[in-house]
Amino acid sequence: MNRPERIEQPDLEGLMLAMGRTARAAAAELALAPTQAKNTALNVAAAALRAGTQEIIAENARDLEAARSRGTPEAFLDRLTLNAGRIEAVAKGLEDIAALDDPIGAQLACWTRPNGLAIERVRTPLGVVGIIYESRPNVTADAGGLCLKAGNAAILRGGSESFHSSRAIHAALVEGLKAASLPTSAIQLVPTTDRDAVGHMLAGLAGTIDVVVPRGGKSLVARVQTEARVPVFAHLEGICHTYVDRGANLDMAVAIAINAKMRRTSICGATECLLVDTGARPEVLPTLVKALLDAGCEVRGDEAAAAADRRAQRAAPDDFGREFLDKIIAVKTVDGVDGAIAHIARYGSQHTDCIVSDDEATAARFLQRVDSAIVLHNASTQFADGGEFGMGAEIGIATGRMHARGPVGVEQLTSFKYIVRGSGQIRPS
Repeated sequence: MNRPERIEQPDLEGLMLAMGRTARAAAAELALAPTQAKNTALNVAAAALRAGTQEIIAENARDLEAARSRGTPEAFLDRLTLNAGRIEAVAKGLEDIAALDDPIGAQLACWTRPNGLAIERVRTPLGVVGIIYESRPNVTADAGGLCLKAGNAAILRGGSESFHSSRAIHAALVEGLKAASLPTSAIQLVPTTDRDAVGHMLAGLAGTIDVVVPRGGKSLVARVQTEARVPVFAHLEGICHTYVDRGANLDMAVAIAINAKMRRTSICGATECLLVDTGARPEVLPTLVKALLDAGCEVRGDEAAAAADRRAQRAAPDDFGREFLDKIIAVKTVDGVDGAIAHIARYGSQHTDCIVSDDEATAARFLQRVDSAIVLHNASTQFADGGEFGMGAEIGIATGRMHARGPVGVEQLTSFKYIVRGSGQIRPS
């Protein structure tokens, strides 16, 4: 089996510092790059992905073979897998990013002071963004493309399990940059699986990285938050809930619950816990449990949910608040909308939570009081995705409260500055 290259210290430190320096230089150029150049790079990269589909699939097969030999769980294999359809979706995502308005230079606000000073607040790039991610090779394109459109240079450190897939995708991005006469160092992929590379990025590469975005499991995010010496856009677990209220349409509730859990079980927007109102009609809980079981989902329920169908299991205490990333769901009955809100506050990860109800007042209470980055009414939690929000793509779902929250797209990868125009004003003593 071919193993990814590994660059040992002290060469690794020199390599990483050089990547930081060239990224900083590229960021200065990208900040002034015309929109058309950025769009050309994205569209050419999309075409290169399509043209290289078979090569990318072949490289992905190498990663999958190695992952299976390590006994990697199916949920993570699904995240790692690329096929023609998924590669087409990645290419389309780059085209969608190209079609977005260029945020750089956009005026956010303007006003004139009594002394005649004219003040504008305008969008600017962040600078150099470091993205550290695990098994999903599509993040290579999503992150690189979004950073480029927002005028940022990107340093990408993909997981060792997706090393070959990410290299193949990165090659398409470089082809786009070359076609647009933009610096190829605008999107760099760390060319080693050495874990120490992450440590160098978290230290900031001698002040050249402006922000780090982690995209991965709990242990990765915990390490980033503990060690980072630069700002972090936190992306925590997707412990997502769907609450079926007594005022829900049962057919709608079944359709949403099945889609929210089973469409793709390995993504962070998959529902991990179904909450059912104890005040709902007697047939609601058994119907929902049966539908999930019939769809091939293992149900781990509280006493009422486990009794609703003989195939259901009794949940263990730690099944609530657990990210399964698999065809497994926890089911719990709660005392109305306030019971659901309390459960989510205790067990959720402030990622994405949904209420299914035709009662507008109840839905409004849920939407107002659930403190998650994304809160939905009568829609699947699987819509927790930047592409579905019209952002073209996303780097991840930020669950913190500073700067970015929810899908991290082009606008979230910008900052702003104030431009002040005067006519000789001086401040009085």
